[in-house]
Amino acid sequence: MSTTSTTSMATSAVRVAARYGYVPFMLIGLNGVAIALTAAGAPKYWLLLILAVAIATAFLVERIIPYDPRWNHDRADGTRDRIHVAVNETLILASVAAIPLLAAIVPAPQLWPHSWPFVAQVLAAILVADFGITVVHLASHKIGVLWRFHAVHHSITRFYGLNGLMKHPLHQTVEMAAGVAPLILIGLPVDVASALALAVAIQLLLQHSNADYRIGPAKYVLALNEGHRFHHLKWAGIGDVNFGLFTLVWDHLLRTHSYDPARQFDSSQLGMAAKPDYPTSYLRQMTYPFTRGGGCTLTPSPAYEGAGAGIPTLGPSTAAN
Repeated sequence: MSTTSTTSMATSAVRVAARYGYVPFMLIGLNGVAIALTAAGAPKYWLLLILAVAIATAFLVERIIPYDPRWNHDRADGTRDRIHVAVNETLILASVAAIPLLAAIVPAPQLWPHSWPFVAQVLAAILVADFGITVVHLASHKIGVLWRFHAVHHSITRFYGLNGLMKHPLHQTVEMAAGVAPLILIGLPVDVASALALAVAIQLLLQHSNADYRIGPAKYVLALNEGHRFHHLKWAGIGDVNFGLFTLVWDHLLRTHSYDPARQFDSSQLGMAAKPDYPTSYLRQMTYPFTRGGGCTLTPSPAYEGAGAGIPTLGPSTAAN
């Protein structure tokens, strides 16, 4: 066997391993290690190391099996996106650290199921948080003042892992509060909150990944990149689908789920058709929602109906300037 053939077979094997092993490694492997270490009382800095492994893995796999190789190239947005990640991840960590203080201010009734296995507690927290975050996400496409801040996230024109935390910090705070506040009110332990915070970060990496991975029928249940690309279609109303963070369960119940296996995506379909010149620098994205032009009318236009063929909409959006 020639060296070329051997190299080709090895490359193919790596791609197959990445295509089918990436999601289990991230969702089950890294989250599993985090849950085991946290349950054993390991220092919290281990979670930061696991997050670093997750980010490095995301970048590596996006280069082994890219959905669109062009999305791997910096468009003068890489530094901005890293700032978004640093700011928003710091906010998440700060919110976890603040839980004991919040519990002291607002005494919880201690309804939390402390007797459950730790992994079951984390899964329960994920399901509750998923509902709250999904509801706020849906509302952010329907209520003008929320959309002003959520629009920062929808200004992206390439789809890759770090996009998940490319959010206005005020909007992320509202989303996380909706997901975590009910848990805190029933006595969410700090250890469970820490594992939940890591799970959120890993999920966002997977959900916005440029990796052409495969998860089989699970794509109809888990809120991963195959379905989430439909949410980032740039036409008003067309992208009002697939709002879930962890699962698509609530989207199925709310009839906001959409998936078409024949649909192919490129940068011309991403962003916001109503705001093609949305600010791209970090500081401008922080201030733009507060300006007069910082909103956008999201009423679906007949001009875009063909572009969204096959994608159900929720009807005219109420988000406006």
